Amino acid sequence: MINLTTNKKLYSNLIKQDTFSDRLSLFLLHFAFFLKNFKDKEEKKTLQELYDFNFRQIELSIREIGYGDQSINKKMKDYINLFHSIVSDIHFWKTDNQIEKEKKLLKFLKNFGDISKIVDYFDDFDDKISKKTFNSFIKSVSNK
Repeated sequence: MINLTTNKKLYSNLIKQDTFSDRLSLFLLHFAFFLKNFKDKEEKKTLQELYDFNFRQIELSIREIGYGDQSINKKMKDYINLFHSIVSDIHFWKTDNQIEKEKKLLKFLKNFGDISKIVDYFDDFDDKISKKTFNSFIKSVSNK
């Protein structure tokens, strides 16, 4: 998912320099689509472990940036709430029309100009991910 999030095409229509928050929002969008597609196909325990791992890594990244403990707790609460908001908004992604999708993504990607390109990207991503197996994603991680 990190490789997907760092795709330079996603950042081609930024209004200003990308930030940690922009990259994290894109990561959380990818992760939300991932969980949406596999929630009914995989064990809840495995998905929960993946969820916990990702948010632990986000917390470590925030610590590396240099935030203090109180700031980290607030930031993590904000990011977890953001993620759950994303999950809620993309729940009916396949049945939403283009305008509804753009409105939803604009809530999370305020620093992006032409959001229609990102909607197209996530339409394609959602379609591709639905055709793959869960193991095809974690195989490269577990082999390292």
